[in-house]
Formats: sequence, C-alpha cells, structure tokens
Amino acid sequence: MLAPTHGNSAPVRPPNIVFVMADDLGYRDLGCYGQKQIRTPNIDRLASEGLRFTDAYAGCTVCAPSRSVLMTGYHMGHTSVRANTGGVPLLAGDVTIGEVLKSAGYKTGVFGKWGLGDIGTDGVPWKQGFDEFFGYLHQVHAHFYYPEFLYKNDARYPLPGNGNGRRTTYSHDVIAGQALDFIKRNRNNPFFCYVPFTTPHLELLVPEDSIDPYRGKFPEKPFRDPRNHYAPQDTPRAAYAAMISRMDRDVGRILALIESLGLDNNTIVFFTSDNGAATPLWKDDYFRSTGGLRGHKQNFYEGGIRTPLVARWPGRIQAHSETGHLCSFYDFLPTLAELAGIRKIPKTDGLSLVPTLLGHGNQPRHEYLYWELPRYDARTRQFAKEIPRQALRMGDWKVVRPEPDGPLELYDLETDIAETRNVAAEQPAVMAKVQQFLKEAHTEPRPQAQPEPGGWTG
Repeated sequence: MLAPTHGNSAPVRPPNIVFVMADDLGYRDLGCYGQKQIRTPNIDRLASEGLRFTDAYAGCTVCAPSRSVLMTGYHMGHTSVRANTGGVPLLAGDVTIGEVLKSAGYKTGVFGKWGLGDIGTDGVPWKQGFDEFFGYLHQVHAHFYYPEFLYKNDARYPLPGNGNGRRTTYSHDVIAGQALDFIKRNRNNPFFCYVPFTTPHLELLVPEDSIDPYRGKFPEKPFRDPRNHYAPQDTPRAAYAAMISRMDRDVGRILALIESLGLDNNTIVFFTSDNGAATPLWKDDYFRSTGGLRGHKQNFYEGGIRTPLVARWPGRIQAHSETGHLCSFYDFLPTLAELAGIRKIPKTDGLSLVPTLLGHGNQPRHEYLYWELPRYDARTRQFAKEIPRQALRMGDWKVVRPEPDGPLELYDLETDIAETRNVAAEQPAVMAKVQQFLKEAHTEPRPQAQPEPGGWTG
C-alpha cells in the first residue's frame, strides 16, 4: 500500500473516506444551498465546517449512468453503463473506485442503491472491488421503501413485516444501520464507506415520525401515480421534506460515530446527489429544488445535472470555504486515489480535486465537461444508431443537444444561468470549437454482452 508521506517522516495512515450520495436531490434542496423549508442541519454542518462547491456536476442526468461515471472515472462518452433501464451491468474489465482503493489496503463497502449489475452479471459490487455490499442491486427494486428483502452481498436479507401491503421495516433505516456497523468494525483500518441512499427518490414513503414535523406546513394535493407503480401519498410535500430530513439525520449519525471513535481528523466526508431534482406529476416547483435552474432529472439543462457537493475534513479542508471550480463525477476516482496515496491509477477522464480540497493551488482544469445519454433497447440490448442527447460545458459556455440528432443550443452561463437565450447562431467560432469537442468525447457504447436478469423480482 502506498500511504501519504509528509517530508521525511514515516508514512501515515491514509484517510478514511465516507461518500454519501442522495438520489434525485435537487441543487437547492439543502439549507446550505438556499433551501428555507426543509431542515438539513447535519449536511449544512458539513458545508459550514468544510468546502461547498457551486459548479459541481453529476455524471449524468439519470441514475445508473451517473453511478457508472462515478465508479469508473470515465465520462458518458466512455463509461460502460450508458442506459438507465435498471439491469445493465458494469463489465468485467471495468476498474472502479472500489478496486483502486482495495488494492491500497482499504476496506471497501457500499450501502444503499448500487444499480450497476444484478445477480448473474459481472457488475455486482463484490466483483467490482467491494468487500461488503448491503442494499438494492437493481435500481427498480430501489423504487420501493418497504420491500420484502434487500441483498447482503449475494444473499437475500429479509425485512421483517414487509410484503402483502404491510409496511413495517423502512429500508433506508436498515441501510443506514449497516453503514454505521461497517465503520465501527473497520475503525482500525483505512476504509471507504460508499453510502448511496435512495432518498428522496420516489416512492414518497417515510415513517410518520419524520412526516410529523412537516404535517400541515405546506398546501398539499394528494399524489396518485397513474401507472400504479409508486404508492399513493396524501401529503407529498411533507413526505418529500421528511425523506430529506431523515437522510440528513443519518448523515448526522455518521458524523457522530466518526467523532466518537476518534476518527474525525482522519476522515474525509463527501455529500452529493446522483443527478438533479425529479419532476413527476405530483411535484411542482414548490420547494424550488433546482434553485431557478432550467430543467430537471432526465435532461441536460443545468437543473438536471448540477448537484450539491460538500466535503469536510477537519484540519485539512478549510472551514466555511467555497469554490466555483468546475468538476464532475469522473473526477472522484483520481481524487480518492490521490487522497489514499496511490501514485499509479488507471487511465480516466478525471482530474484530481485534491488541490482544490486542500487549498494547495495548481488545480488542473478540464478543457470541457461532457455528458450524453444514448437511447437503448433492453430487448435487443442495442443502442440507437444516432447522435445521442448531449451536453458540454467549456468555461462559461454550455452547449445542449436536447433531442437525438437534433440541433445544438448554446448558452452563456455567466450572463444566462437559467439557459433562456440560445446564442448558437451568434457564436460561430464557439460552436465550431464545441462541435469538435463533442465529436472527440463521444465513442460508440460497448455492446452489453450480458442479459438483464431482473433477479430481484424472483
């Protein structure tokens, strides 16, 4: 294991890394990003005691591809999982954050929603560098908060009192408990604890003790899913706020445990979201979840891909600090590798954020950030032969292709953060440059050789 060194001193233990990720949390859903109606004191504490990013981006605008970008360090033009049908797996040759950190002696665990490979594929966490897994393998399974079982590694883990319409054991609570137990058991080793919580993704269900503080606070219109996929909810706004606050409570439990174990000064904690806020039929802009940014989950305007990102490491990351550095999920593999003292890592599209995190200066900068989302047919396991939906940010310029094979739109985010004025026709030189980068960034997706088993339904 390559551990960090300081001058001529002996190697020191590399930091523990806790990476917490929400599901469909909007850019402005946290108090530290301007939210006034949803209480998030523990995540706000992370921001006040650490670094808050203003221009951080998810790997994609939907769940599984975004997680693939995070795990592999490749942007959407290169990563393996570019479809969001639920069972498309990482491939055997992929190298993940888990594998990189495990090779350096870290204990690695993932607790929550994996979404990158089900039973019977090479994409399962224990084949992708994780010593322990607990939660949902298939992302559609993760739509339900009172399932009959979760997975503990490759074995089903029953949740008592669930099934046949009964709701007794809330999956989020069990997942949080498993993450806390992993930290306790590995206190004497460097560990990577990846916690991709499922909240506040639909369905809108949360125990009553979390809803009670918000009951009657907001005007409500009952939610009924016309597809009957998600459970009904009579107080959807209170439930949404409650889900976020319950997640925040468990971030606080993680922080308290780290402190009680004496690990605070050698543990870096990150918090982010997998993509922008969702806007199903029940959800208007009551909480202003995107903070006035255009768009939402499933498109490439800012509201769909710009995410909150905060990082805390007492004594190493300056408290009450903020950065406008442009970054995306594919920067995390090289970042975590450098934090762990790993000098040789696989080739990625990312750039380490350590200079920004630790205030060392000389931060490498991307020439551009890139996203795409090709259409995929799960029946044939084929991607459409077309130019996919795309986006690219180059400095303050942002280009979006909203529809496959469609025209490009160009926005100047410095003067038009809401992306209301398409200036493509007025900026031929800029358009020529971004079109060159779009062509450079995109590669044809690799064939998905493995079927989607959907084992979670069995």
